[in-house]
Amino acid sequence: MTEQFRIEKDSMGALHVPVNALYAAQTQRAVNNFQISGIAMPPVFIQTVALIKKTAAQVNWDLGELEAPLAQAIISAAEQIIAGQHADQFPIDVFQTGSATSTNMNVNEVIATLASQIAGNPVSANDHVNMGQSSNDVIPTAIHVSAALQCQQKLVPALEHLADTIEAKALALDQVCKTGRTHLMDAMPIRFSQELGGWALQIRNAIARIEATLPRIYKLAQGGTAVGTGINALPEFASQFAATLAQATGLPFEANTSFFESLATQDAIVELSGQTKVIAVSLMKIANDLRWMNSGPLAGLGEIELPALQPGSSIMPGKVNPVIPEATAMVAAQVIGNDATITIAGQSGSFQLNVMLPVIAYNILQSIELLANVSNALADKAIEGFNVREDNLQLALAKNPILVTALNPIIGYLKAADIAKTAYKQQRPIIDVAAEMTDLSREELERLLDPQQLTAGGVSAG
Repeated sequence: MTEQFRIEKDSMGALHVPVNALYAAQTQRAVNNFQISGIAMPPVFIQTVALIKKTAAQVNWDLGELEAPLAQAIISAAEQIIAGQHADQFPIDVFQTGSATSTNMNVNEVIATLASQIAGNPVSANDHVNMGQSSNDVIPTAIHVSAALQCQQKLVPALEHLADTIEAKALALDQVCKTGRTHLMDAMPIRFSQELGGWALQIRNAIARIEATLPRIYKLAQGGTAVGTGINALPEFASQFAATLAQATGLPFEANTSFFESLATQDAIVELSGQTKVIAVSLMKIANDLRWMNSGPLAGLGEIELPALQPGSSIMPGKVNPVIPEATAMVAAQVIGNDATITIAGQSGSFQLNVMLPVIAYNILQSIELLANVSNALADKAIEGFNVREDNLQLALAKNPILVTALNPIIGYLKAADIAKTAYKQQRPIIDVAAEMTDLSREELERLLDPQQLTAGGVSAG
């Protein structure tokens, strides 16, 4: 069946638009021009642009610039988009004009159509919905607002849940000793709580890094309009917009002290992206530690057993793989790649405008979402439920020749090295060899080589 079209006009002329589309000519031009990836802007970003339109309409109404019926219609229409309705009406590719003017106009046109239906009178996408605004301040504002909301609502809670889960597991395993490893080689013993405590602090630091960056994300471009001078926006618009948005979201948004900085740069988002990269590096370390500890079950380290979540092979029956740590590692790789993209895009501020805004928006929001989702999965499907294989731990500890390090102050480094080499060569417990090669009593050796005592100098759980 042939799709039906209607004729829409804009400043460049007329063109065909699908008859049932809520958008108009400028959106259709972008759809025609940017058939590049098939990846649309994230729904949360579209919803944030609609939130900006709702807030702007309220402020313009309050300032006497927009009549009540028009403002109320725009607010009602924007609320539909914020609620997730009409999601199919935002088809524009991420790889579009660098200011994301196409996305701004897409939202303007859809809201104008809905508002016209609500008001019973024509509502203009440019003159009414976009009043006192420009794509050049709307899109940077939307990037900051959507990133701040996603950090506060998704990423920080997910990281807190992961840290809590690691700390609870560490506390439960506080008395369990294992062989420490440096260079992937046997080293002095540590407690599980000490190893996991390191992970937990990584995640607590990640939360602190995000929270330290957010104050600069809360600074908004809205009110700068085209080039930062605020042309066509009332002087009070910027501060009142930020205050209204802050009240609506509960986040301390405020107008930036320099709109020129807001429009020309994306430095705050580059900074936030850098923090997501640090989180990705932390998660990669934790995921790989889990994979190593879980390796086996017979030919690997076999220190823990991760929850068995699904068959691991289409050909090898009974094989179970560490799927959540693997997914975590892939998320980390993606986020690190996203940060590289954002870093390059952040350099693309020529004079008064950054012209890689859509790809910045897409990548920062994807990084935040991926990190939040995989942090929850890592907590709930890997760390909370893994079991310790204490038999393997004790066997490795007993034969660990590096335990002889504890005897260095008594017998000297060279004598200790001879004992370690002999124990390793003969595959015997270090205490048995030390009893033969020193004058120390068995009782004294048991005290000196007790793994629990050897870990007492470190920091425990909590």
